[in-house]
Amino acid sequence: MIGLMVQNKIRLFVEQELYNGNSLVVSKKEANYLFNVMRLKVGDHLHIFNNNNGEWLSKVTEKSKTTGSLECLNKIADSQKPPDVWLLFSPIKKSRTDFIVEKATEMGVAKIMPILTDHTNTTRISKDRLQLHAIEAAEQCGTNFVPEVVDLKKLSDVLDLWSKDRMIMFCDEAKKGSTEILKNSKNSWAILIGPEGGFTDHERIRLSSKNFVQNVSLGPRILRADTAVVAALTLWQSSIGDW
Repeated sequence: MIGLMVQNKIRLFVEQELYNGNSLVVSKKEANYLFNVMRLKVGDHLHIFNNNNGEWLSKVTEKSKTTGSLECLNKIADSQKPPDVWLLFSPIKKSRTDFIVEKATEMGVAKIMPILTDHTNTTRISKDRLQLHAIEAAEQCGTNFVPEVVDLKKLSDVLDLWSKDRMIMFCDEAKKGSTEILKNSKNSWAILIGPEGGFTDHERIRLSSKNFVQNVSLGPRILRADTAVVAALTLWQSSIGDW
């Protein structure tokens, strides 16, 4: 069976359109990974995918130190688009922010939005680096959808431009909130996780004034931000997601 010829289950996210017989030129970085790190040769097979065309079996047709070509052979799976939920989170230390992006990709979100709050202690992030981290997470965990990572924005600016058609699940350790709001919900959602120092009273008042914001409790214990992301996504996905 041709699918059994894939070397080490190598998976590569690509930007190009995927269809039977299409030839794709790989970048210098991709060529280094495929041919120098993974030691693929002409004739070897791997899986390639993108958000629109799903996952495909492909074959190496050309290779060099700096470039190469792949041929699409046949479609393996349709795109596994996640439910319409976004993640809003306040960046923390680099390794733990990477963990948040990785787990959000694995657990299934459509968009990742870093936000700047009053207590955010990391005010500079690289959107491109986090996007690459999301791609690597998708390649490694088996999903064939990569969420978009957007630029860091102030929470106040995000709320000013927010669509009332999308609910925000506000995970605030200072207040209780019922998960009943999630049952039978047909809305689009976003999950909001705050910084290590929590939200300020001013931010809580602002959020509470919005009719599209709903408080949800993550339990009696105060969680680290990266733990809270996993807990909140688990709660949402198991309630109204695709789990």
